[in-house]
Amino acid sequence: MRAVQVTIVPYAVDHRPAVLELSIRAWEPVFPGIEQAVPPFVYRSFYPDGWQARQLADLSAVLDDEPDSVDIAVVGEQVAGWVCTRLHPEDDMGEIYVLAVDPLQQRRGVGTALTEQAFARVRAAGLRMVMVETGGDPGHAPARAAYESLGFVQWPVARYFRDLRG
Repeated sequence: MRAVQVTIVPYAVDHRPAVLELSIRAWEPVFPGIEQAVPPFVYRSFYPDGWQARQLADLSAVLDDEPDSVDIAVVGEQVAGWVCTRLHPEDDMGEIYVLAVDPLQQRRGVGTALTEQAFARVRAAGLRMVMVETGGDPGHAPARAAYESLGFVQWPVARYFRDLRG
């Protein structure tokens, strides 16, 4: 796809419906892979009312609790994506906590623009590094490839779950 002109603006409450809607569409292709990649008891524990309900609740909390940490990508007049950047001065680090790009705008430079905005926030705070976390399942492969293309290196993590009812 061809790159587009992206404008980054601070989050405003009127962005909320578009941000939440595009986030669900962005993650819709990912969650079937997650469901297949983890044990059923884990998936049901995290998403008892479905992944959409959990995502909407979690993302709404981010928008409500951290609006000053959120930046919006706009293409033309449309919200094309968003990023929430958290600062962790105790670790000399910033964190890309949420990054979502409208599926219609993916692979057009929107995610890169949002990531660069996060880098700028972290640099402005005088911090040394940026962390981003994503899934190791097949559905998150595009996200891992994108982060690696931007110079991120993986920290090996193993997360284990045990069903105490089974």
